[in-house]
Amino acid sequence: MSGSFNEEPDPHKEFWYRFRSAFAVILSVAVLVGGGWFVIDKAHGAYISYRTADDYLGEGEKAVMVRVPVGASVTEVGDILLDSDVIKSMKAFKKAVREASTNPTIQAGQYKLKTHMSAANALEILADPKNIQHTRITLTEGLTVAEQTQVLAKGTGLPAAQFTKARADVKKLGLPTWAGGKPEGFMFPDTYEVADQPNAMAVLQQQTKQFTKVSNSINFTGQAGTIKRTPYQALVVASILEKEGNNAKDKKMIAGIIYNRLAKGMKLESDATVLYANNATSKLTTTDEQRRKQSPYNTYVTAGLPPTPINSPGSESMEAAVTPTKSDNLYWVVTDPQKGTTAFSKTLAEHNQNVKKFQAWCQAHKGKC
Repeated sequence: MSGSFNEEPDPHKEFWYRFRSAFAVILSVAVLVGGGWFVIDKAHGAYISYRTADDYLGEGEKAVMVRVPVGASVTEVGDILLDSDVIKSMKAFKKAVREASTNPTIQAGQYKLKTHMSAANALEILADPKNIQHTRITLTEGLTVAEQTQVLAKGTGLPAAQFTKARADVKKLGLPTWAGGKPEGFMFPDTYEVADQPNAMAVLQQQTKQFTKVSNSINFTGQAGTIKRTPYQALVVASILEKEGNNAKDKKMIAGIIYNRLAKGMKLESDATVLYANNATSKLTTTDEQRRKQSPYNTYVTAGLPPTPINSPGSESMEAAVTPTKSDNLYWVVTDPQKGTTAFSKTLAEHNQNVKKFQAWCQAHKGKC
């Protein structure tokens, strides 16, 4: 809610000023004539009774979240605070508005308040836009569109179907022209701030805008051309690197190996693509059955790159895909997943020796592979 609150003069304000003056007189007389503590106690009791008749004292008790809708009037805000047991009366809230040093402006949003607050304290919090509580959702690197949908639905409270429907509207989504209308790989992983009343399309558009921003910052399309790849092919490679590499250096080396294998007509044989083809995740190894699955995404049976990215890669993987390390290596394997150690080799014999190291690690760490 925006705008200033202006109210008619308070008919009780004059009484309050007179009461304070009378209290001061009573206190002075009590001290002079003796027996003052009794009188002070009575006067103080009267003061507290007057103050708490329509208002709470202090900073409140139990934490409570309060949402102010767009365009809410002072009366509507007061009603919301009353319903949430934040303030004691509308009278106290309007009085706090009148007596504020500046005309308060309350923006729409969600605020963290407390029950049984004085109206003045409640207003002070509401009048500061820094106190608006924002929802933030973190989408980690390497999630598929389907996995992201579940995270977004949980974080926003919106049905997953709304994100699926919005993502299908590729014209509004904001995908790059070279995406070919396919969102997998372009929904950039990051932490996003979500509006108080979230909209699925608006959330997804933040992701595609961030993808474009990151892509431009590393000259992704230009760099892809330098290595004689289309930006879409490079993004597919980046998505594989997101699952296969543990750090920027290793990802660059694996990217070079992928391009070496493609140049020689060798199948990529990436377990990450096999897991995607089998709709399986969070595993280090694949089974013989999984590797036999007939799928364009299974790079053990299908030559070349998968038809689309297999997840949403981060900037590190995207940069590695277009700035590969040149070498004669044709193989890679993680030998110590716990330390993130990856071994590279030029021959199959060397590779098999490295695979034995990985198998030994799995034997020593039952249930981890």
